[in-house]
Amino acid sequence: ADEATALLHGRECLPNIMETANNLFAAKQAAPGAGDTSSLPRIFLTPDELGGDGIKFADLFLRLDLVKSKKEARRLIAGGGDKLDGEKIGDENGALTADGFGD
Repeated sequence: ADEATALLHGRECLPNIMETANNLFAAKQAAPGAGDTSSLPRIFLTPDELGGDGIKFADLFLRLDLVKSKKEARRLIAGGGDKLDGEKIGDENGALTADGFGD
C-alpha cells in the first residue's frame, strides 16, 4: 500500500498518511466513529452540485486528489476499492446526491 501511495501521491506524503491512518484505526478501536480526520483531504459541495443527478463519485475522487484521472477513479470503484458509509459504492457511474446524506 505504501508503494502504491508513493507512486500516486509522492513519497513525501507517506508520513502524514500513515499518521492519519494510525489515528483513525486507533480511535476506532477505542470508540467506534471517533478519530482524527483533520489531515484527510476535504472539499465543499454546494446544494446545486448535490441536486438532480448529483455529482459523480469519480469526479469527487478527482477533486479530492485521491486519483489522477476519472478513468482511474472508475477503475477503483469498479474494483470495489471504495466505500461510502461502510458500503462499497460499486457503480463506477454512481453519484452522490442530497439524498445520500439522510436527514
